[in-house]
Amino acid sequence: MLPENIRKYKIILASNSPRRQQVLHEMGIHFEVRVKPVDEIFPPELTKEAVAIFLSELKAKAFLAAEFEEDELLITADTIVCLGDEILNKPNDREHAIEMLTKLSGRKHEVITGVCLRSKEKMTSFAVSTQVYFRELSKEEIMYYVDVFQPFDKAGSYGIQEWIGFVGITKIEGSYFNVVGFPTEKIFEALKNF
Repeated sequence: MLPENIRKYKIILASNSPRRQQVLHEMGIHFEVRVKPVDEIFPPELTKEAVAIFLSELKAKAFLAAEFEEDELLITADTIVCLGDEILNKPNDREHAIEMLTKLSGRKHEVITGVCLRSKEKMTSFAVSTQVYFRELSKEEIMYYVDVFQPFDKAGSYGIQEWIGFVGITKIEGSYFNVVGFPTEKIFEALKNF
């Protein structure tokens, strides 16, 4: 059931992520995909939450106000993985992915998704954080995951919805869908209040 104020908008998802597209579809929201390329570069002095919001807003600002119809609402999102104060972006290659997962093994890390909603008239954004705990992963498990699942398009080099999430994550504190890359409950609430 979608509230009236969500139904009145034509939703545009600015993401090529099949995971985000699937989740939004499962929420019962009809949308079209429109993506503009951006360089995901952020000022180094930003806090972790501010980085996630900055990147989601950067994706939204790639669209000019003149490109929006009156009833269109754009959703952008960006997910970052943080180990302490270090931000683990998408890996450059196989070795980099193995190195990242070796760092995450046996430790707690934080996944933060920044989300931006933008219409012709206004823009609002927020960030959601989830704590994720990995058990100790063997070198063989890490190499198997990287070689079979090739997580090169994923921040932190993993997808919670893939094999490594099933066998390696002991618990999470917060939203599961936030770790997937789309904090559904908060997005639904934000759409209702937009």
